[in-house]
Amino acid sequence: MKQNSNLTVALYERLSHDDEQQGESFSISNQKLLLETYAREHGMNNYKHFFDDGISGTRFDRPGFMAMMNGIKDGEIGTVIVKDMSRLGRDYLMVGQIQEMLRQKNVRLIAINDNHDSIHGDDDLLPFKNIMNEWYAKDTSKKIRSTFQAKGKAGKHVASSPVYGYIKNPENKEEWIVDREAAEVVKRIYRRTVEGAGPYQIARELEADKIDIPAVHLQKLGFGLHQKVKFDEPYHWWGSTVTHLLDKREYLGHTVNFKTRKHFKDKKSHYVDESEWLIFENTHEPIIDEETWNIVHRIRGNCKRYPNGWGEVNPLTGIVVCADCGRPMHQHRTSNGKRECNYVCANYSKSPVGTVCPSGHRVKGEAVLELVKQTLRDIRAYVDLDEEGFLKEMEKGVEDEHRDEIILAQRKIDSNNKRLGEIESLFCRMYEDNILGKLPDSRYEALSKQYDAEQERLRHEICEIEKTLAGFHTETKDGKKFLNIIKKYDNFDELTPYMLNELVEKIAVHERDRKGSRDTTQKIDIYFSFIGCYLPPQEEPDPEEQARLAEELAKREEWKDKCHERYMKYRKSGKYKAYEKSYEGRRRALMAEKKANNPNPYGISIAEYREQIGEPKVAK
Repeated sequence: MKQNSNLTVALYERLSHDDEQQGESFSISNQKLLLETYAREHGMNNYKHFFDDGISGTRFDRPGFMAMMNGIKDGEIGTVIVKDMSRLGRDYLMVGQIQEMLRQKNVRLIAINDNHDSIHGDDDLLPFKNIMNEWYAKDTSKKIRSTFQAKGKAGKHVASSPVYGYIKNPENKEEWIVDREAAEVVKRIYRRTVEGAGPYQIARELEADKIDIPAVHLQKLGFGLHQKVKFDEPYHWWGSTVTHLLDKREYLGHTVNFKTRKHFKDKKSHYVDESEWLIFENTHEPIIDEETWNIVHRIRGNCKRYPNGWGEVNPLTGIVVCADCGRPMHQHRTSNGKRECNYVCANYSKSPVGTVCPSGHRVKGEAVLELVKQTLRDIRAYVDLDEEGFLKEMEKGVEDEHRDEIILAQRKIDSNNKRLGEIESLFCRMYEDNILGKLPDSRYEALSKQYDAEQERLRHEICEIEKTLAGFHTETKDGKKFLNIIKKYDNFDELTPYMLNELVEKIAVHERDRKGSRDTTQKIDIYFSFIGCYLPPQEEPDPEEQARLAEELAKREEWKDKCHERYMKYRKSGKYKAYEKSYEGRRRALMAEKKANNPNPYGISIAEYREQIGEPKVAK
């Protein structure tokens, strides 16, 4: 290998945080002195230093290393000198590729302590030294991880800095205390979410009020990973940042460890499944109470809260669900100028219509709101009259409510366990038949895979059923919590999104008893927070009055049935379409008149609303 003496000699030094523990011999200054001495002794005076301080050898995006590699690619460097091969890196595959590239570029590589000089040809031991260098990095990573594991399992914080809303206690660095300024912002974010605002809308509000983003706030306090970063837009909140804060369990006062994991060669950590997290409850002062946390995550689990096309979000959106399929019901905007709010099952209209959910379960939003208002008034009246009686009803729990489900679930577990026992017996017989030559190997392997898959499925089913049963047993109707909420309000003449989200968990709408009829009954179940689907006791009328009401109801239903039957015959006859065609012109004129008399008071469309809250446009 002939070398051009006019080319630069690169002296590369690297020091990681782990190397600092090895003593002064590994320091950057010591490496520079060693390499300079070697270069001068061998007549290489045209040298230049490239170094990386405090960067792991498992990474190859090191600034000094990349500058040196760019010089090699440009043909400016003819020789590379390092203290040993571990300074180039601790990934034997990458180091091997770098060596091959240097050979192809006719660049000389010298590793002083490893007695390697590529001018003398290949060194057969060098690949093994590279493997040992990687093994060292892997072993160090294991030791560091075991230290963090021990610390995390002991309930201590393993994060390098506290989450937004907390700071480290100056007297005890292991303890988190509330950062009052940031905590108020966190509370505001949760409060606005309960009020029905979305992440992008909240982000725009915070930006308008010139509130520092979390990274800037932590930087001012001396925490976080962005101490040297200059932020051009210190007040520009992203919706994703708000969403991230809404998912922080730490605000409940819990320590959450092992949310992320990374391989020792990776630069970034990756989130792991929530089942692998380790949570220690009540380790520091909470910022958000558990009731608010549950309300927020119930809201976020429901559908998006877009306005109804007339400028405002209906407070029921995200709470009304289909009783048959369980999906949220979407607000249906009528085009007849009446500005009426109707809710329709989201699954009903999925193509082909009626296959996912058999009917639309259409219901008027105003009727549902009135029903909720009246039910809340009745509950409040009953609570004011007999609070002890209300609490006693709640103390019964949910065992009666879920009795049939618990029995069926337990039967399923017993059935699965019995089948698992049968499969084990079958495995024993198959193994004996295979050993004795009665069952061919290919058949044995096929049956083994089949039974293994069945075992895995049965065990998974048992695990899921046990989780459901655990939920039944831990679920309790907490009347006191509901009382604390309902007593906050003197009347229910107007229900805001905040009130509804606090008081109501969901509203399940059943199909109308007489589909296609305007005047009919429809069952609606209101599930309140902490007490479930509850109706206060009603005073029963005397038997004579009850009989009279039943007779009137029967006559009315009979009359409705006849009217509905005539209406359906009228539709099938074709006369209805002829009437619609003749009425079309007059209908359009009436609709235009209604719209003119009732213009959009807000002057805003959904597209304009999305733009206002800063929601990014999705490319088509």
